[in-house]
Amino acid sequence: MPKGKKKTAKPLDKWLKKNKLWAGLAALAIILIAVSAYFLMQPEKPKLQAVSVPQDTCRQTNQTTFSCYKHLLQRTTTNQGPESAVALLRASYDQVPYVKSQCHQLMHIVGRQAFLQYNDDLGATFSHGDQFCWSGYYHGALEELSKQRGTEIVSEANSVCADLRNSNVSSFDHFNCVHGLGHGFMYILGQDLMKSLKACDTLTDSFERTSCYGGVFMQNIMNVQTPDREAGYASPYLKESDPMYPCTALDDRYKEQCYLMQTSYALQVENYDFNKVFALCAAIEKTYRPTCYTSVGRDASGQSVSDVERTKNTCLLGKDHEAQSYCINGAAKDFVSYYHDDTKARQLCDSLPDNLKADCQQVVTSYYAGF
Repeated sequence: MPKGKKKTAKPLDKWLKKNKLWAGLAALAIILIAVSAYFLMQPEKPKLQAVSVPQDTCRQTNQTTFSCYKHLLQRTTTNQGPESAVALLRASYDQVPYVKSQCHQLMHIVGRQAFLQYNDDLGATFSHGDQFCWSGYYHGALEELSKQRGTEIVSEANSVCADLRNSNVSSFDHFNCVHGLGHGFMYILGQDLMKSLKACDTLTDSFERTSCYGGVFMQNIMNVQTPDREAGYASPYLKESDPMYPCTALDDRYKEQCYLMQTSYALQVENYDFNKVFALCAAIEKTYRPTCYTSVGRDASGQSVSDVERTKNTCLLGKDHEAQSYCINGAAKDFVSYYHDDTKARQLCDSLPDNLKADCQQVVTSYYAGF
């Protein structure tokens, strides 16, 4: 994109098995909490075209490292297009535990490279996008856009997703644009959480501000857990001595999105002891406890790979009806999102004690209606 020429988005047509790979488990947990209820309600985009599946040379040469996949995906995106890069990840997802554990971050790489491939055209990049692995493609594209624009993007933030706001407000593409912008702010503001949140505050649309906050909080934790760190230091806004920080210290306008993320970090700190994280949620302000318990439910689903019995047993660790019911509701939504179907979610509901069944079924019915 020529210097001085500013582009806006063009109109565009939403948690691993615990013992398999610890680093991957932490990363996957982040991804699952990061998506809000809105994110999970969206259907997956249809594939734009059938593509041949490239060879996974990293797997073939026993180099299942982030560096190997990063370079493989960059080459594939450049030479064959992002659809082929996504096809490669889809083919390896269930075959290579490392790919499953790092899939969201790897999709970031595809999105970044696609933005360069399509000449810094966000609309064209999105039109070739894919929601696989919790929409990392779109987040990566916005990171690259932010890198290209530099700090000037903060003063122009309202223009970045303006076409989507005008033509398809609150759509999934609109969400991904502004959520990705939160990642981008962190990318170009030195991974400074407070500066990035303030940048989100410059957005005049409330939906955009909230979605942007979520991207910032997600990136804050990803920075200390991803194998390809953009920040060369641990975040000063995460404390092992206080796993719910910074949520506990923020202004109210930030807390909802913070708590939608923070349980994944808390689980890491507490060695994935759900009892301890339930207790941490119970100790926060009453207003945000349902959000915290819902996040625990999405973690429970993600870490069991949406297994009915394991997820149910995890949510029933909650000490009261509120904790159990919100956990189940979060898990049920994640089941629907994971399978793109309500069958397994209804099996989860049917497995529950009578005092939880009806609410679970109602949540699945209303939630699946959005697909």
